[in-house]
Amino acid sequence: MTQPNLIDEIFTAFRQRGHQTYGERVTMSEHMLQSAYFAEQASAQPTLIASALLHDIGHLIHDLGEDVADQGIDAIHEEVGGEYLEKYFISAVSEPARLHVAAKRYLCAVDLQYFAELSPASVQSLALQGGPFSVAEVKEFEANPFFRDAVQLRRFDEMGKVPEMVTPDLEHYRSFLAAGLRA
Repeated sequence: MTQPNLIDEIFTAFRQRGHQTYGERVTMSEHMLQSAYFAEQASAQPTLIASALLHDIGHLIHDLGEDVADQGIDAIHEEVGGEYLEKYFISAVSEPARLHVAAKRYLCAVDLQYFAELSPASVQSLALQGGPFSVAEVKEFEANPFFRDAVQLRRFDEMGKVPEMVTPDLEHYRSFLAAGLRA
């Protein structure tokens, strides 16, 4: 698949399923655009901005419905999305996205204030995702070369839940996505 076609395919997924919610007060598209916006405002690397935009793409491509957590099911959207992204994007894009759930579990283990600030939907999904990391899981996660980017992405993820916030549109992020594509 050519680069423009892939990016257009991703934008189509946003248009077709991005209106769905996932227990938050924003749609999937609003959430992912806000996450990318906050990454850009923090002067993150272009690949991390792309990862922030795409971190929840697994929700747009799985067929489990938008209320999957209410059914007590972990959609493993980070793995679904990570597998999709690694086919087309370099690791600096795919790995932080794949690790954003692990980063939540990590932060809940090492930062008590972080857990206190989670939204009810994030608390619900945390329980389904295995809860805070153990001491051994913390050490293992910190050994991952992408753990710092994943933690940074997770913080953008948590920020990206503001109802009615205005952000740049998808097209604004085309160049970030193109910069992260595999050659």
